[in-house]
Amino acid sequence: MTWALLLITSVAPTALLCAVWALIPSPEEPPRWRVALADALEAVAHRLRHRHVEPYDPFRTLAVQERLGAVADHVRHLEGDERLFARAERIIASQLAYDQLLAEACRMAGVEVRPAAAGDAQERFREEVELAARGWTW
Repeated sequence: MTWALLLITSVAPTALLCAVWALIPSPEEPPRWRVALADALEAVAHRLRHRHVEPYDPFRTLAVQERLGAVADHVRHLEGDERLFARAERIIASQLAYDQLLAEACRMAGVEVRPAAAGDAQERFREEVELAARGWTW
């Protein structure tokens, strides 16, 4: 009995000290149990988080459609005016603005925006067709 008591009194403080020592951060790689516990807690937190869904705003959609129409009219006007100074640069800048508005409209309509080079005519046409198929007009 005395051996058991001696063993318990010498092992218990050592085990407690090792447990406390493991909680102190070190510059070395964290123990695997901490990483596993952090991953498990993050998965639980991800499931518990409330996803806030923004309410649909039809006026925002209308504003984007109006801006798309205005920029498209501006590009058509630039393409028709042959005496305009720095016409090519203005057309390129206007088309890039149009592409940005198209990308915003696609995100609002749920259309996939594929990565493409700036000013890619094929991607612009695809986005316009997808938006028109979803009832967008400008």
